[in-house]
Amino acid sequence: MSDKPALGVELGGVFLDNPVMTASGTFGYATEFASLMDLNRLGGIIVKGLSLEPSSGNPPPRVVETPCGMLNAIGLENMGIEAFFQDKLPELTKLAPPLVLNIYGKTSEEYERLAARIDNVEDVAGIEVNISCPNVSAGGIAFGVDPMMAARLVGKVRARTRKPVIVKLSPNVTDVTAIARAVEDAGADAISLINTLTGMAIDLDARRPVLANITGGLSGPAIKPVALRMVWQVAKVVKVPVIGIGGIMNARDALEFLMAGASAIQVGTANFVDPASPVKILEGIEAYFMENQIKDISDFIGCLEV
Repeated sequence: MSDKPALGVELGGVFLDNPVMTASGTFGYATEFASLMDLNRLGGIIVKGLSLEPSSGNPPPRVVETPCGMLNAIGLENMGIEAFFQDKLPELTKLAPPLVLNIYGKTSEEYERLAARIDNVEDVAGIEVNISCPNVSAGGIAFGVDPMMAARLVGKVRARTRKPVIVKLSPNVTDVTAIARAVEDAGADAISLINTLTGMAIDLDARRPVLANITGGLSGPAIKPVALRMVWQVAKVVKVPVIGIGGIMNARDALEFLMAGASAIQVGTANFVDPASPVKILEGIEAYFMENQIKDISDFIGCLEV
């Protein structure tokens, strides 16, 4: 319909028909949701994190519900990049939304090899780099907590691919803007934030941690205020597009992130509550724009008055 608002956005070379994407790790390989929603309505699809070799992740129990959210210690379980290309990519290429692959490694060399492997795959629109992973070469410290380490990693990935590079930032840092500026300078085409906050749950009766891994990543509505603050901060200091993630359960949540400066959003934990959440959020954004006579999303992004 001609009276529908223009919702298309560009994320550093990845073009979306609308700003609603799926968050890595919460949407499987997307095909699992095909019977539950129209995947072609999505602005973009980001699959669960992929590594060079298959990974079984952490032992169970590895998910626990918490007040206003959930903790997970899945441990980045995945089938590995080659099995993904063989078993999953053929079906995903039949879908309209651009496909972004989330990658992770334990060393910078693993990230580089993944980027180089993806570079020649025509049906992949971009790469999202998870820098919240522990660098085994640096004693287990996460790549994303130190600006120099983050920039070095992103620079190496940037050198191995011509595809747009989106860098996913960790909130478990003192100053997220320092990390954001560092990865932008190193060649990031867009920045997504936030990843999960580190937390834990205790079984009082058993006197043991609930998760086998002891700690896990907190997601859901509980982290939304932190995510909003960090998106607002980062959007003010970088020139590349920002993607907002964290506790987005409905259209109003998504609109708040767009208002704070995000060019797009990712839906994560909401997928566990209602698998059709991304499409419902998109419909809510459309309805809000039409009700408020907002004709173009570019007029709304970053319109927060402070």
